[in-house]
Amino acid sequence: MVSTQQMLAFSAMALAIIVIPGPTVLFVVGRALAHGRTTAMTSVVGNELGVLALTAAVAFGVGSIVERSVLVFTTLKLVGAAYIVYLGVQAFRHRHSLGEAMGGTGEEGRGLRRDLWQGFTVGVTNPKTMVFFAAVLPQFVDRDLGHVPLQMLVFGVIFAVIALLCDSVWGLAAGTARAWFARSPRRLAAVGGTGGLMMIGLGVTIAATGRKD
Repeated sequence: MVSTQQMLAFSAMALAIIVIPGPTVLFVVGRALAHGRTTAMTSVVGNELGVLALTAAVAFGVGSIVERSVLVFTTLKLVGAAYIVYLGVQAFRHRHSLGEAMGGTGEEGRGLRRDLWQGFTVGVTNPKTMVFFAAVLPQFVDRDLGHVPLQMLVFGVIFAVIALLCDSVWGLAAGTARAWFARSPRRLAAVGGTGGLMMIGLGVTIAATGRKD
């Protein structure tokens, strides 16, 4: 259905884009600094599930609507940005309680399902990813092979797997650095607050940038 040459070409392009730190990396690092490795890794998984959902949307035509409609694009962008800002504000507000959260069983008390859902929400409300898929995925599709939506889904899975591996490295690295700060409640509060501010800044940046025409 999808040739090896197609997959290799798309994988090379996807890797070149993913390895360059962008909004997703900043989000993951911010989550790691604010809440730790478990939350960061769960957020990564949720984010990639959101990417798969966007791939399905593009494959079945929703991406073209976002690409052509300024209103839909702007609405999705603002919703996603507002949600990231909300998560950042929550992390900043609760930065002084991080030491207590790391006691006992550690980060599990936050709730993996909630972290997964938050990561998914950020991933699925990223209109830039949807527009990117709408513009790029068709370039790798071989229409002579048929099953075009399925081919796009395959490429989306490849993209999500590469992103999962790369983003996980960032999350683990930031989470490990946070573990050193955790030896001091004051340092931990500072790094947790920094993670929250990073997410707030990311949300504001996403809201303020992008197409306006």
